[in-house]
Amino acid sequence: MILIIDDDAAIRTSLTVLLKRAGYTTRAASNPEEAIAEVRRKVPQLALLDMNFSRFTTGDEGLTLLRQIKIFAPSVPVILMTGWASIDLAVAGIKAGAFDFIAKPWDNARLLDSIATALKLVSGDRADAGTNATFDRRGIIGRDPALEKVLSTVARIAPTNASVLITGESGTGKELIAEAIHYNSNRRGKPFVKVNLGGMPPTLFESEMFGHKKGAFTDAVADRAGRFEIADGGTIFLDEIGELDMNCQVKLLRVLQERRFEPLGSSKTQTVDVRVICATNADLPRMVAEKRFREDLFYRINLITVELPPLRLRRGDIAALADHFIAGICNDSGLKKPAVTAEAYRRLSSFDFPGNIRELKNIVERAVLVNSGDTLDADSFDINQASPSQSSPGDNTIAGNERLIIASALERNEGNISRTASELGLSRASLYRRIDKYRLNKKVSDEN
Repeated sequence: MILIIDDDAAIRTSLTVLLKRAGYTTRAASNPEEAIAEVRRKVPQLALLDMNFSRFTTGDEGLTLLRQIKIFAPSVPVILMTGWASIDLAVAGIKAGAFDFIAKPWDNARLLDSIATALKLVSGDRADAGTNATFDRRGIIGRDPALEKVLSTVARIAPTNASVLITGESGTGKELIAEAIHYNSNRRGKPFVKVNLGGMPPTLFESEMFGHKKGAFTDAVADRAGRFEIADGGTIFLDEIGELDMNCQVKLLRVLQERRFEPLGSSKTQTVDVRVICATNADLPRMVAEKRFREDLFYRINLITVELPPLRLRRGDIAALADHFIAGICNDSGLKKPAVTAEAYRRLSSFDFPGNIRELKNIVERAVLVNSGDTLDADSFDINQASPSQSSPGDNTIAGNERLIIASALERNEGNISRTASELGLSRASLYRRIDKYRLNKKVSDEN
């Protein structure tokens, strides 16, 4: 049963008809007193809550009611309904425990999708990654408990349409996790579109993301579909979301909220059905506090947060990963796979790898390619690094680890920007921004 709470009788009726056609049973309340009475009489599966009642214009009553519902029924998902002028109020509601917010006038498909997602996530009947033989790991290697915990979450959220924010240090495999979410979802037969926002100039954002019509600007010699149109029906993966320009954040928020956009040079509005997965190694809450990332966008993209552990916290997977990389490198290069001594595995597992899986792969690849024998021993792996605790005492933040990762990569590549950017999976422009941010210019060589 879904409880509809709104002081407008026409809206209550409209929502009731919509939900009943979708197969839900409903009850309705016109004010906070009726709403609490309904909750106490029979706990609903979900509540739709209008944030503004006719007697109050600030929304405080809506926030108060949300908190009261959470007292009487803490596990009930609450979806807020509010006008665009009250988005700040909706963000406050998310902080207070709401599941999602929908802007009025609402889109029926968007609302029904949010309801279905909320009910799936609270039902608790999703399969666990560790026991479900049909779960597609998408090349994810390892069985460390820290990784299995992540995959258990992925298995539970994949069948929903919930937006997901994947966080973690550089090189931890965020793209693989995004692929696992998509290919274990009902959208698996539709496109999975990857976009690196860190390498996208703000001037090209609208054209790249929403497309353009011929003649929209000087170089627009033909119509071009944007990434959102290409991803229609599937999933769009927005990597390095923390690098997105503030003006572009506003444009992205509109599309995520309304699922509509206009290509450059066109007055025709297009609708799109996409699941959004974002990833970042940045500290977005800190960026929000520093006014460098929009708070409303932050709460829109992280309905579900998946935090990937660094490799140093899943050491049990280092040997398996190394063996996987060795086999792949030998296969690609036509080399005979060498044996690896137990001491070599122990040495690899003893290091922290600030560059995480990407750094491990590079070290293994160098060892295989320069090896002239049939065996890799401990001395075969050229690991010249300081652990995070040695290099940045007391700094365990994502930003602190990112500085260490970039500094370490620059040293390994003797300051060469192109090689370092390639190793870290960054564009040159994105790497230069980080070098300036962390004041690492002295580590950059003249030959780049």
